[in-house]
Amino acid sequence: MNYDIALIGLAVMGQNLILNMNDKGYKVVAYNRTVSVTQDFLNGPAKDTNIVGAESYEAMVGMLSKPRKIMLMVKAGDAVDAVIDELLPLLDEGDVIIDGGNANYPDSQRRSIDLKAKGIRFIGSGISGGEEGARFGPSIMPGGNPEAWPLVKDILQDISAKTKDGQPCCDWVGSDGAGHFVKMVHNGIEYGDMQLIGEAYHFMKDLLKMDNAAMQAVFAKWNKGDLESYLIEITADILNFKEDGEYVVDRIVDKAGQKGTGKWTAINALDFGIPVTLIGEAVFARSLSALKDERVVASGILQAPPAVDLSAEQAEFVEALGDALLASKMVSYAQGFMLMREASEQFNWDLQYGAIAQLWRQGCIIRSVFLDDIKRAYDRSPELDSLLIDEYFCGKVGEAQAGWRKVLAKAIEVGIPTPAMSAALAFYDGYRTANLPANLLQAQRDYFGAHTYERTDRPAGERFHSNWTGAGGDVPSSSYDA
Repeated sequence: MNYDIALIGLAVMGQNLILNMNDKGYKVVAYNRTVSVTQDFLNGPAKDTNIVGAESYEAMVGMLSKPRKIMLMVKAGDAVDAVIDELLPLLDEGDVIIDGGNANYPDSQRRSIDLKAKGIRFIGSGISGGEEGARFGPSIMPGGNPEAWPLVKDILQDISAKTKDGQPCCDWVGSDGAGHFVKMVHNGIEYGDMQLIGEAYHFMKDLLKMDNAAMQAVFAKWNKGDLESYLIEITADILNFKEDGEYVVDRIVDKAGQKGTGKWTAINALDFGIPVTLIGEAVFARSLSALKDERVVASGILQAPPAVDLSAEQAEFVEALGDALLASKMVSYAQGFMLMREASEQFNWDLQYGAIAQLWRQGCIIRSVFLDDIKRAYDRSPELDSLLIDEYFCGKVGEAQAGWRKVLAKAIEVGIPTPAMSAALAFYDGYRTANLPANLLQAQRDYFGAHTYERTDRPAGERFHSNWTGAGGDVPSSSYDA
């Protein structure tokens, strides 16, 4: 047999990726542990295509041309390791395994290294775009063993989304776990974007007293300017969607779910000491939403500020809200790229940040018009410390600043929660402040724990300890940097 690639796991993403590959002329073998699922796929969506099925790993492997290429679309975690363990005795040196699920990047680090020692080339690839993206062109973020990339490059780039000038939204990210790390950050930014949009919706609905039709018109307008993005576009669609004459969004319980990738982003930000505050707040906002029963009780007990009527200022606040949303989104992306920069330095990945922005330009959930501006920013300055100091982003955030502050001041005054927008502004103000009060914090740490401090009048890196009470000793404790 001489089939090009096999795909294991026929849930919605796996099925649509196979159909996408078939459309591009590749001969694909489909496999699912439950044989009936494979048969249903072959007799349904894959009917009258060149796709074939296999009922065992042995049969699947035997159909593939060498070096064999096998993509896994199974649940992240132990299931991936279990499948790999079953495949290994059937594979030859130089064969390729691609994990296309939402793996945690340390798992991809480990798999890449372990499989290389066994002669198998591993790729851990983030894939974004959901069901539609998988079918017609997702954003693909491959990383792992670089020897594997030339063997699968054509397939992955052919099935990926394309920019308006025809560039594939798929390219090599870096070694070991780089692909899944970049996908993790993508998902963290996705969490942030969704929370920011939710806060804008809350402000318009509860404070400006706008109905769904009016809010839909605002999101549709925003989607024609600097805020143009997939998530803004679908929000307008959602606000306009009815079943049985009723808006569906109004019938949905306000408890948000999560699969963990946003949490991973926040945890890694803490581990790396990078202040990815907005994404962290977006994760906590979902956790707070899950406390529905407690919130209902608290709403009848805890005092709210006096109600206000802003109907006469509605247009003014909608404009300011657009500024607040844009500035906050820019901070979110800036924080995400700061986290990738730190990981790239620690793991020697040599991430290309402009190229990563290109990967996200089409096909993925966070695609937005200013990703082109991110690419141009890194083209101008590949070693840019933060997007916020790039001339374009600095200018845009500066223009939006008055509206951003106006919205948040009013939200605080009337009790509308804006955790992500507020975290974005706090970060912006902290980042632009040359002297923060951490000098007092360091004095406190030295006072109670002898953790030492640096001095403004001495060389950087030199540590000092003071005997603050006269009763303490002169021996410092060890210090550390977060």
